[in-house]
Amino acid sequence: MAGIHRPLLTGGTPMLAIRLPEEIEHRLDILARKTGRTKTYYAREAIIEHLSDLEDIYLAEKEYESVLAGKSKLTPLADVINEYSSASKPPKGIKKK
Repeated sequence: MAGIHRPLLTGGTPMLAIRLPEEIEHRLDILARKTGRTKTYYAREAIIEHLSDLEDIYLAEKEYESVLAGKSKLTPLADVINEYSSASKPPKGIKKK
């Protein structure tokens, strides 16, 4: 196959293959065709846009499960406030400007 360049799958940018519900695949295909962008572009954008939210949700749920199971220690809010407010106070004898 002279003239056909196929990128090597080793090194470079990691790839991810996913299975999508048929309806989502269809919507993605229409969006890509209408805008002239690739389906990969939109899948990547969706992941980048929503990954932080997913991390927040699922990691918070895991931590909550740890608290309920007695594996994680809770710190009262007053203790956190005291710790951080005292850290921002200047040493004795030095006045804040």
